[in-house]
Amino acid sequence: MPEPPHREVLTDRVYELVKAMVMDHEIEPGARVSIDGLARHLDVSPTPVREALARLESDGLVVKRPLVGYRATELLDADGLTDLFDMRLLLEPRAAELAAVHATDAQLDLLESIVEQMRGHPVTGERYAVYQRFAVLDQEFHDTLAQAACRPLLADAVQRLHAHLHMFRLNSAPGAGRATVAEHDRILRAVLRRSPDRARDAMTEHLRSSQDRHRDALTRDDTKITTV
Repeated sequence: MPEPPHREVLTDRVYELVKAMVMDHEIEPGARVSIDGLARHLDVSPTPVREALARLESDGLVVKRPLVGYRATELLDADGLTDLFDMRLLLEPRAAELAAVHATDAQLDLLESIVEQMRGHPVTGERYAVYQRFAVLDQEFHDTLAQAACRPLLADAVQRLHAHLHMFRLNSAPGAGRATVAEHDRILRAVLRRSPDRARDAMTEHLRSSQDRHRDALTRDDTKITTV
């Protein structure tokens, strides 16, 4: 039987609340996450908290250890950042190249809509509530592009990286949001023109620029929020 609507709404709300706590470092990276403690803090039963943590585990934001329970994942260090972008550079330029060939009209319309919406959302601020919508749109852009490649395994690999979540937990570079939108726009225009080479090169440029921004951010002492 399907879950009652009120149960689904509660589970989604708890998921977003706990996710915000992880993204804002209210739950510190590497810290143990208590199901009972969160349930008391949020004034709910343990069940929606348990369900929320299962979803956050699939997001890569918490990990579950036998006999220990859940812990928030650690932030990426310089080596982890390099590994993540090495993988993205293997997957996403190829996805953009294929999307320029295979994207449907509906997918092209969706990509245009996503980029347009990104222009109108705030992208700076230290709280997840401020940059949440921009982060969601950012991931939707990359996921939609990968799906438009018509290679299900490739699209699944891109989605499973959860790159946007890891990136948004790191420090930021000034103006990164505007740069991200401009780079997405170049990728979009190449795909709209059905130019595989330009789409591949635009995605490569975007990822390398993003990597440089994050590498620079790791050397700074401030704690602002970044984009991918």
